[in-house]
Amino acid sequence: ALGIIYKGFWNGKVKHVYALETRPLLQGARLTTYELIKNNVPATLITDNMVSFLFSKFKVDVAIVGADRIVKNGDTANKIGTYNLAVVCKHFNIPLYVAAPYTTIDLSLENGTQIPIEERDPDEVRFFRNQITAPREVSVWNPAFDITPAELITGIITDRGVFSPSEISKIF
Repeated sequence: ALGIIYKGFWNGKVKHVYALETRPLLQGARLTTYELIKNNVPATLITDNMVSFLFSKFKVDVAIVGADRIVKNGDTANKIGTYNLAVVCKHFNIPLYVAAPYTTIDLSLENGTQIPIEERDPDEVRFFRNQITAPREVSVWNPAFDITPAELITGIITDRGVFSPSEISKIF
């Protein structure tokens, strides 16, 4: 996804990037923002639950996310929180694009309900910087990924072109 953002920035189409922190492991805060700043792309880090307020206050033209797996009907697995972002994009009429290499596409699975979702260690949520933030005895659900339904995705950008989710099974 960052390659597309870099190209847009170098071509004058991307002026600013809002990067979500990506809880609980903070990949957006630790990795995405580091790469953006290193490549001189203006960026602002926001918490995952700020996106709807951000969209209500600032003009956002497009949202771009990555993908860990894209299945036959266009449903997409990505880091937890992507589905929330997609719902908010739909509400604000902001196009959501998934950027991933074509090798991410898995035609052996019909839809997103068939994608196995990894359950992560509950302590990733209970702790922050080795400090406990929740009672040890509280139950924690910590899926690493969620499934964004194809109908919330505007297009899928691959190294073989840009496609609508419904075109995936026909093209690949």
